[in-house]
Amino acid sequence: MQRKVDLGFRGALVLLFVLGSGLAVLAHSSAENVISRFDSALTMGKVGRSCTFKGKRLWGKVQVVTSFPDFRVKVTNSFPDLKVKRVTSFADKCGLWHYVTSFPDFKIQFVTSFPDFTIQYVTSFPGVP
Repeated sequence: MQRKVDLGFRGALVLLFVLGSGLAVLAHSSAENVISRFDSALTMGKVGRSCTFKGKRLWGKVQVVTSFPDFRVKVTNSFPDLKVKRVTSFADKCGLWHYVTSFPDFKIQFVTSFPDFTIQYVTSFPGVP
């Protein structure tokens, strides 16, 4: 036994509003998803234009470890994914790294093969090349 529901004009408007709002939220989250996928596809899984990798920002206090790193990094002299400048304070911009032994923002491990991304040490113009 099927029932017919008569929403009326106001009910139909409310239903359209609710469905439209839900679609707008879905479209917004989908757009963000597409942009983040496009950004990662553009950089082929390396450092994004927003100076992040796997959702973590790549500036601040860095601790070098031998196990359980956040990132595996290879130092190179040409075509790096990120240009890094060592600083002793105010590591507040992309590519500025302050090396510490405790309370880091992220941990790295230096490797020679299969890195997450490559870096090049510079004295000026750090960041995503």
